[in-house]
Amino acid sequence: MSLSSGDAGAVGSIGGYALVDRLGSGGMGVVYLARSASGRQVAVKVVHAQYALDEEFRARFRQEIAAARRVSGAFTAPVVDADPDAEVPWMATLYVPGRTLAETVEKEGPLDGQALRMLALGLVEALRDIHQAGVVHRDLKPSNVLLAEDGPRVIDFGISRAADNQALTVTGRLIGTPPFMSPEQFAAPRDVTAASDVFSLGSLLVYAATGNRPFDGASPYLTGYQVMYEQPRLDGVSEPLRSIAERCLDKNATARPQLAELHGLLQTLPDVAGPPTVPGHRRASRGSGGATVVPTGDRKRRTRWLVVIGGAALATIVVCASVYHLVSHPDGRATTVGAHASASGSSSSPALALPVGWQPWRASLVRVLKNESSVVNVDSVDSGCLSGGSSVYCSGTGFTVARIDAASGSVKWRFGSSSQAAERPLAVRNGIVYGSDQPDVTEVNSPQRVFALDADTGKRLWIRTVDAGSRAAMFDGGVLAMPEGAKEFVALEATTGQDMWRTPAKASAGTACAPMVLGGAPYGVCADAEDPTKGPTSFLRLDPDDGTAHELAALPVGAVTLGAVGGQPLFLLPQQAEWESNDGRDEAYRALVRVDPSTGTAVRIPLAGTPRGMATLIDGTMYFVRPDGTVTANRVTDGARLWQKGTRVENLSAPVLSTTYDRLYFANRYGRLLALDRGTGAVRWTTDKVDDAGTSTEDRIPSLLLVKDAIVAVAGDTAFSVRPDRPTDKPAS
Repeated sequence: MSLSSGDAGAVGSIGGYALVDRLGSGGMGVVYLARSASGRQVAVKVVHAQYALDEEFRARFRQEIAAARRVSGAFTAPVVDADPDAEVPWMATLYVPGRTLAETVEKEGPLDGQALRMLALGLVEALRDIHQAGVVHRDLKPSNVLLAEDGPRVIDFGISRAADNQALTVTGRLIGTPPFMSPEQFAAPRDVTAASDVFSLGSLLVYAATGNRPFDGASPYLTGYQVMYEQPRLDGVSEPLRSIAERCLDKNATARPQLAELHGLLQTLPDVAGPPTVPGHRRASRGSGGATVVPTGDRKRRTRWLVVIGGAALATIVVCASVYHLVSHPDGRATTVGAHASASGSSSSPALALPVGWQPWRASLVRVLKNESSVVNVDSVDSGCLSGGSSVYCSGTGFTVARIDAASGSVKWRFGSSSQAAERPLAVRNGIVYGSDQPDVTEVNSPQRVFALDADTGKRLWIRTVDAGSRAAMFDGGVLAMPEGAKEFVALEATTGQDMWRTPAKASAGTACAPMVLGGAPYGVCADAEDPTKGPTSFLRLDPDDGTAHELAALPVGAVTLGAVGGQPLFLLPQQAEWESNDGRDEAYRALVRVDPSTGTAVRIPLAGTPRGMATLIDGTMYFVRPDGTVTANRVTDGARLWQKGTRVENLSAPVLSTTYDRLYFANRYGRLLALDRGTGAVRWTTDKVDDAGTSTEDRIPSLLLVKDAIVAVAGDTAFSVRPDRPTDKPAS
């Protein structure tokens, strides 16, 4: 994807390599096409700035570089240069022009004949080089294979493991992408060998030949179960590839062919396409104009199931070998989770309030921009919508904010033109929508802008540049942010954007500060600038009238902001030395800290049961949501556990409370909705996933809100609305 003309002069360089073009974005960082002083083209991976201070991440990045450097060959992309210890770590590899196998199959259909034969032989030779270096790739998949003119290239050693260095491979971590993982990666991730890559190669070749995955369940759970216990689906795979794939996909690692034997077997693949061997199977065919026509019965969901457990910089999903369970309803029925279910669960339903003229709706959160051939998403974007009267205001890709009618789903206006997936708006107040954007997404640590829009028209009222490292927040008196350089806290007047006050960003703990708003009041937290993990952090109360800073109780390192109850800020304390937290989404917590903003004193409250997951504070109760769908409720006043429920609906959003039904609603990445009883955690109903939620289901954090009693959820590139008493009703076609 080309950089915009406005960015060309400001892109700069990394490590002496001039950045020329943006190639893509991933969990670790952004990849650029760059050029050395001699004109050599390289692909430079620049780590996301927010991970630069994470020492465990740096250790993982060093391991990636070391693994990639150990591997060299005609079918891998060698490391040219790297600096894992730079302020913003980076790595440069030889640039390989060409699309990934995933992109090629998606756009042109499956490979056959000579193209398939060259791919298979090239990948075997690449694995030979990788294994001879003592490295197991562990994530061989279509998006990690580039198709160059002279053969395939295997890339991305970010989660590989060197045979003589297992320090970062911990029991309980599952690393890989479920449809292309081996059984042993699920059963014993520390013990995988080179045979695991052979299994992944078998799955990859089936995908290349048919466009379908041999293991492709409706969720990571079911896919993992299929990999471990079920036979692969090989419909449409012609001989001799079919027999070769069956051997590669043997559940017994020792029964799989060695690479030398496999190379000989694959040399028997024909140079021309052969017919399928399964009677009645319909192959994808090329239509006029080069289009690929795929029979409806063979169409597969192409969502990537990225699974990398234990990295703060990586998008994560917990995977285990498990199947869905039955949900017991109050009326005695049993409905499989994911199937259509009765929402009310009783004969008498409370009065329901919906926006005037409401009907089920669905709206796309993508707008393709001029001169943009594709849309670029970024990982783990906290996108979503905010409610404002009869409308919701949503972030998206190709725009920053859109006003959507809450009754019909019609888009009233869009603002901004970012090619990146935008963060959700900051707030909607008094007819004004507040948001932020980053105009130069190609520049590391480029400034951000805070803006205000007329909620009715979308017309911009004001805009201010702020520091990129600290997200602005709304307090009762205005907008709290930090100017460029992050040396001060600044309060911006809500209607004009002008300075109300400024105060130095410093405290006894140090000058590395960040703003926060709790209970509608402005606060700041400061740490040591040289080593933010050193010692406790300072917690500041900022006077909303003039910004005067009052230092309150010191907070332990790693304290997580929860919210406020009765005007008293609350923080969660992670369990010591607990760093396998799935990007913070599966952290274990041992205590709650409540701070009195008047006296500065802090009270520590132990948490019963050591709850795990992302925490949300609702009406005096903390709800912890784990990636595997486990939800735990603990009381704020004494930390007591109220209930815990294993929903098995993975990758859930933060909960939203329905006072009408006294239930908690959730959405997951794929648009599946879930309702739990607030008092007991019992599952009241679930829905199926949304059909084709878009390409960014794994890049965006799902979210949900209520407009009156109507549920508005965001999953992937899609916003949609349902009513809680009939959640399975769909929009009229």
